[in-house]
Amino acid sequence: MRESRRRWIRPSTTRSASALWAKSLLNAGLFFAIFMVLLPWGAAWLVPVSLPLPRPFGLAAGALLVVVGLAIWGRCLAVFSRNAEGTPFPLDAPRRLATTGPFTLVRNPIMLGELTVIWGGALVFANLGVVGYAALMSVAAHLGVVYVEEPELRERFGEQYEAYASRVPRWLPRLARRGEAQS
Repeated sequence: MRESRRRWIRPSTTRSASALWAKSLLNAGLFFAIFMVLLPWGAAWLVPVSLPLPRPFGLAAGALLVVVGLAIWGRCLAVFSRNAEGTPFPLDAPRRLATTGPFTLVRNPIMLGELTVIWGGALVFANLGVVGYAALMSVAAHLGVVYVEEPELRERFGEQYEAYASRVPRWLPRLARRGEAQS
């Protein structure tokens, strides 16, 4: 299993932060087109059942989630390009472990941002198919992180990743405990 994983995960050889940023934006654009436009549209077409959600609420809450998710996503792409020296794409993976910016709050802020956009779309369209798609993507994201991404990061970064994983939660930021300073 380790050998097969190594074949498709390749650290980036690109040295320029600008070129990494451009690659990240290209990757993000393709990902966005497929997973946040095409597949939700297909889900809405397959299951054309409207949900009884007040339209103003769905639009406002959904738009807020989309904006927040895109902001998280953009910030993460910047961290990958500048600090981690790579992109989110496995064939151009970061050479260094991303631990700054949104990565100080949760270990998977890119996936969290993507899921936030998908759930925002589910609220905007108030469609059962899109809600089902969002739920399916949430489960798939969790399983992919647990069974693919985390083992690969443990293999590549060893003790550095273990220390990071022990102090930063996977999905939900920790609230500071009483008397504990927030950093």
